[in-house]
Amino acid sequence: MKPKLKIIPLGGAGEIGKNMTLVEYDGAILVIDAGLMFPESDMLGVDIVIPDITYLLERREQVRGIVITHGHEDHIGALPHILPRINAPIYATPLTRGLIEVKLKTHKLLKDATLHTISTRDTLCLEPFTVETFHVCHSVPDGIGLAITTPLGTIVHSSDFKFDPSPVDGQLTDFAKLAELGGRGVLALTSDSTNADSPGHTPSETSINDNFSRVFALAEGRVIVATFASNISRIQQIIDIAARFNRKVTIIGRSMQDNVKMAAQLGYLRIPDGALIRVEQMHQYALNEIVIVCTGGQGEPTSALVRMANHDHKQVSLTPGDTVILSATPIPGNEEMINRTLNNLFRAGAFVYYSDLMHVHVSGHASQEEQKLLINLVRPKYFIPLHGEYRHLVLHARLAQSIGIPQENIFVIENGAVVEFDEHRNARVAREKVTASDVLVDGIGIGDVGTTVLRERHHLSEDGFLVAVLTLDAHTGEVVFGPEIITHGFVYLEKSEEIIAGAREVMLGALKKGGSGAALSVKLKDELSRYLYQQTHRRPMVIPVVTEV
Repeated sequence: MKPKLKIIPLGGAGEIGKNMTLVEYDGAILVIDAGLMFPESDMLGVDIVIPDITYLLERREQVRGIVITHGHEDHIGALPHILPRINAPIYATPLTRGLIEVKLKTHKLLKDATLHTISTRDTLCLEPFTVETFHVCHSVPDGIGLAITTPLGTIVHSSDFKFDPSPVDGQLTDFAKLAELGGRGVLALTSDSTNADSPGHTPSETSINDNFSRVFALAEGRVIVATFASNISRIQQIIDIAARFNRKVTIIGRSMQDNVKMAAQLGYLRIPDGALIRVEQMHQYALNEIVIVCTGGQGEPTSALVRMANHDHKQVSLTPGDTVILSATPIPGNEEMINRTLNNLFRAGAFVYYSDLMHVHVSGHASQEEQKLLINLVRPKYFIPLHGEYRHLVLHARLAQSIGIPQENIFVIENGAVVEFDEHRNARVAREKVTASDVLVDGIGIGDVGTTVLRERHHLSEDGFLVAVLTLDAHTGEVVFGPEIITHGFVYLEKSEEIIAGAREVMLGALKKGGSGAALSVKLKDELSRYLYQQTHRRPMVIPVVTEV
């Protein structure tokens, strides 16, 4: 049987974030991106979510390389958790490589990583794949799309893109390369679907300059701008506008400081002499001479802005008269945290500007007219929408159909689905899917928090827990110590003495019915759970602790 060409998304298909796509042919695998996703509100205690790489672990020797399209967290954030398990070479443009190095250095993995620098008009030979790169505009410089030539045809991967007519760095999307690929013939296009529900064109990154300038002109105190640590283009805009208004800029947050330092060294940030000051130097200037750039645009609990709003930051607290700009689009699932942060900012007496009040952020993703233009330029035989929630994929598919792509040549797929092409270049979605579940990272644990643990955390968050301690004589079975009841998050002991006393009686009653070891623990748990529900209509987690001495 002749080998088949496969496209397999392990992340980013049916969700926003943790982007990772595989291209496979005849035992060789090319990996595109390795991103993370922020946890949803029901993932209690989880730090980040990364793709499931079980499929890759079973084929680690077949991985030819990992090509990174740009430096955002949802495209590079999983690398520190993946590289120790699959030590494949990484290919990235200079700024993207720099952002990766900052991340790997933090995790003490840089010396073991194999990093290769590529340009925005480069060709990589990773047999049997030939990968050509082309520049695309996004909200971070040095973004690239990929044209992957395989024995069965060329796959174009748009990555995150938009057709910005006036990007901050002055680098336009490479229309000439896209047109050339379209003329050459493209088997399949996998394309960014994030803004498939947004009509028209996405505004240019520079379109917010006037509004930023207006806010800076009106601000009587400090100006605090929250954005992503990797949003180098936005940081450049803030530095430029601050210089116009004779304000000094201080960067708060280790990751953002490291990114700014690296981007400046590589020439991707133009910083006038004396424009940046350390946070310790702020007291030397009047409040209306200061601009603070920090993280927190998504309301992340540990971010600098949230800690300032909560008066929990070691160096900066919000004061009445501060002006705060949230320059970020809410990531789905983060709305609750963002609203809480907004309330705290207003409560602190700040003047707050965010997307609902003023145009202070621009999406980095193409809207419908740009998506249609890309399809018309590339003219693929098959179309696969990626990078979006399921509704975005469906809307993007309808858009492609409206401009001439046959419905049978469009595949709306989710993580783990396999689109395969036979030797005649005919495509279908394979019946069997690969493993592509969420891998939850909690502290240093990777994947050890699953549905069972999350279910227990929900249980604890709703009704608390009760620990029932009992010590028995190993020979006679008589009670040596207890019953002792310990509760957290269930009832307030001093006001629930009758309930706790009743629980002790239930334990002694269960003990009289006989049993020992595991059987006794199960009996205690069942009878206590039944009693507690009768008394309180709550179901705390009951943990019997029975020891014999």
